Formats: sequence, structure tokens, C-alpha cells
Amino acid sequence: MENLQNLFSGDFFTIRLDELVPDFRGLTTISFVDVVDILLVAYIMYRLMKLLKDTSAERLIKGIIVLAAALLLTSAMELTTISFILRMVFTYAPFMLVIIFQPELRRLLEQVGKGSLSRLFVSSGDPGAVQAAIDAAVSACADMSASKTGALIVFERHERLGEIVATGTLVDALPSPEVIKNVFFKNSPLHDGAMIVREGRIYAAGCVLPLSGSQNLSRDLGTRHRAAVGMSESADSVLVVVSEETGAISVAIGGMLKRHLPVEVLRKVLEAELLGGDKRESRLTALRNMWKGGAGK
Repeated sequence: MENLQNLFSGDFFTIRLDELVPDFRGLTTISFVDVVDILLVAYIMYRLMKLLKDTSAERLIKGIIVLAAALLLTSAMELTTISFILRMVFTYAPFMLVIIFQPELRRLLEQVGKGSLSRLFVSSGDPGAVQAAIDAAVSACADMSASKTGALIVFERHERLGEIVATGTLVDALPSPEVIKNVFFKNSPLHDGAMIVREGRIYAAGCVLPLSGSQNLSRDLGTRHRAAVGMSESADSVLVVVSEETGAISVAIGGMLKRHLPVEVLRKVLEAELLGGDKRESRLTALRNMWKGGAGK
């Protein structure tokens, strides 16, 4: 307990002025090149953190931070056994991180090998491309609804779906109603899976999504609707479903499913959720009431 008392004592947080003065004086020797070097490193670290934020690795990093805080706390409280276990965990942490972050490291090395490392550090989001994807999806959904063609479209947002993309087939095509309808045509080999739309492009198709385990969903919902809800529960994506039985159009966001949407309402929902700025903010208030009914309503 003595270490814990010292940790929170006033002396622990006391900083002597004479110890700081030499450090501040050293700042006068910093050159312009040093400033550029620091800013460049800071920007690279920021982009790497943003890259991890777009994947499931973000939750793992939060877990590591929690373990580090627990190690400091248990050491201060002299909890010997727990502290020893946590120290052993951090001893082998580098090997564990290589295994845990294998998909992210592989993606980074692949980008380096392709000579497209700049894509990891420069945002390629284009509102015009996203709008074109929305227009193509709405038009295709209107036709597929009329013909009762089943469809499941996933619009990525901040969180990348690399694990989901790996279950399907890479497409990387410009969106158009014809391409979307051809993918979900009943005789197409990719029609049973989900289509992933990333940054305004059809990135993959035939992907397998996790099913929702929620007991609040209507019993008449099929696999597509349950997969849409399940994906929206585990990621921040926006999912559009066209029922093969009824032709009804549904949207799943945040674990909630809104069914039987008219085409124009579908367009407004996608624009509000996928496009930023004033356009999104002006429409969100009017659309929030749609989601108060709950999943499967």
C-alpha cells in the first residue's frame, strides 16, 4: 500500500522548475528541418492510427491500453500474482501482436509491394462517387423490387470489412444499375451473397455476412434480412435488402431494420447516412423517427 500512497501523493506529481528550464532552453536549438521531421512523423502516426481504426484492430488496441493500465494499478497496489501474469503477457506481446494484427500487416505489405502505399495515408473519399453509387443502387433496387429479385448491398462507412470481403470475390467496378442487377440475377454465381460498396465503387460480391442472433426479429424474415441486421450490429455499415419473396426494400443500420421503404425514402436514407456535411445534418432530424420502431417492425 505504500507504493499506492506514493502514487497519489502530492510529491509524486510535483515538478521542479529547475529541471524543466534546461528542456525549454533546448527548444531554441530546433531547426526548420526538425519541425518538418516531427510533423511528418506525427502525420504518419495519425494515418496509421486511422488505418487501424477502419478495422477490428481498434478494439484490440483498446484492450491493450486497458491491460497496460491494469498492470500499473496492480503494481502500485502490490497485487503480486496478477501483476506477474500481466507482466508475462507484455513480455510476449510483440509475438502476440504479429499474430493478432496479421491481416493488417499483410495489407500494409501488399500495398508496399504494389507501389500504392500512398493510398494508406491519403483519404480517397469522393462525395461525387458516393452519390453516383447511391443513384445506381436506388435505381437497381427499384427494378429488382418490381421483379422480386433478392439483393443484399453493404455500404461501408468508417469501419473496413476486410474479413467479410475475403469471403467473396473482388470486383472493383464502377457502380451502375446494370452491373448491380447482373450480380444479383438469379442465375448469377454471386447472387446469393452480399455486395460490398466501398468509397463509391463496387468492391466485392458474393460475400458471406454474420447472421443476427436477436430474438426481436420477426419470424418471417429470411436469411438476407437476418444477415443485414447481423452485419449492422457488428459494424457501422448501411445495408440495403430487397426481398425475393415480396420485393420489399429494407434498410439495416445499427442493428435496426426498417422494412417496406419506398424508393424515394431509400434514397434519402442513404444520402443522409453516407454523405457528410450540411446535407446529412439537415435530413437526419427528419429521418430519425423512422428508426424508433425497432428492429423488424
